[in-house]
Amino acid sequence: MTKTAIHIDHIARIEGHGNVHVVIEDGVVQTVEMNVVEPARLFESMVLGRRFEEIPYIASRICGICSASHVVTDLKAIERIFGIRTTDRTKALRELLVYGSYLQNHASHLFVFATPDFVGTKSVFLLAETNPELLQKALGLKALGNELCTKVGGRSIHPITAVVGGFTHEISAEEYRELADKLEASVEFAVETVDLFRSFPVPDIATEGDMLAMVEEGCYPVQGSDTARFLKAGIEFCADEVQERVEEYAVPHSAALCARVRETGAPYFVGALARINASWSHLSRNAKVAAAKAGLRPPEPNPFMNNVAQAIELVDALERCAELCRRLAEPDGFDGESKPVSFEARAGRAVGFTEAPRGAVFHDLELDERGRVVHASMITPTAQNVANLEADMRLLAERLVADGSGQDEVRRSIEKLVRAYDPCLSCSVH
Repeated sequence: MTKTAIHIDHIARIEGHGNVHVVIEDGVVQTVEMNVVEPARLFESMVLGRRFEEIPYIASRICGICSASHVVTDLKAIERIFGIRTTDRTKALRELLVYGSYLQNHASHLFVFATPDFVGTKSVFLLAETNPELLQKALGLKALGNELCTKVGGRSIHPITAVVGGFTHEISAEEYRELADKLEASVEFAVETVDLFRSFPVPDIATEGDMLAMVEEGCYPVQGSDTARFLKAGIEFCADEVQERVEEYAVPHSAALCARVRETGAPYFVGALARINASWSHLSRNAKVAAAKAGLRPPEPNPFMNNVAQAIELVDALERCAELCRRLAEPDGFDGESKPVSFEARAGRAVGFTEAPRGAVFHDLELDERGRVVHASMITPTAQNVANLEADMRLLAERLVADGSGQDEVRRSIEKLVRAYDPCLSCSVH
């Protein structure tokens, strides 16, 4: 019997720490494990007994990239419990805040983490030597995301201006127009990014799992809806039903909590690829053209195409944010003010739901009559993705072994797949 063990003892260029363990016996893949070795984060315990005002600021520390999404997710849950109706202007500002984190994350992931896989370098530092102009444009896009988050949220990470019922501060009309100009000027590079990533060859595999994304009639939603859909199973549900629809479970080889569709038992994928599969027809004009040119149309089951999907979302986010900024600069651009509305704390339970850069986020909060947390459950994108990633790693390994690929090729390809998922392994543990 011939037995081969492939160990990747630290996957580079991702957020957090994880290992991969693959065992092949007589040409048959026996074991494929994603070992997340992060310690428990305990954020759900941290918020117990805290008043509602503190929850968004604590939860934002779950992730330095998705912090805006965690804040907005908590605000949505709290406002639903209190019966608060926010204004259109507040909703527009929250959209800008979430999209700012898309620019931050996608630019960093694509050019710092993923690109070295396809250009023959081991790190972005070598890319800086071989193509400094490309890297500078990419970092400029990341900086623009930082600026957008700072202008809207008060700082580039862990926003402070977004509060229950509205915002504590807004920038001037002139600053909105300046932001719009910068966003529009970056669209051309984002379109080039789509072309670049579509030109990279990737293995032709199709995930066997499902996909989950926020959906809303006539929209490409990232925070404005409370409806989620499992695309393959065709199951649509309100965020308040997430515990009945999503089953979280533990496995002995990993510290991460895994997730599957409760009705079907299938693992599933969240993120840019899931969103584009769900709402392709509602992309902005240039994003839709770029997607069609890149050949990314629903249904697209190849998880490696998540890189291309993120590049398409860069185009989409830039165009949407520029339009939002120009409307916010006008006195009658949106109904209502962004100042926090009045409300009274009361007991209740609700689930907040947003689309973070890496995928769907659910915060299930229960408050007592004083507005203090008595129960919390926070489901992050990577926690939902780990089981599907592991299944796709097995699928890829089996395909490569059947084609006669050697250990080095199996190892490199699995690492590429992990990075294509854009995981945050630190966020995958509760």
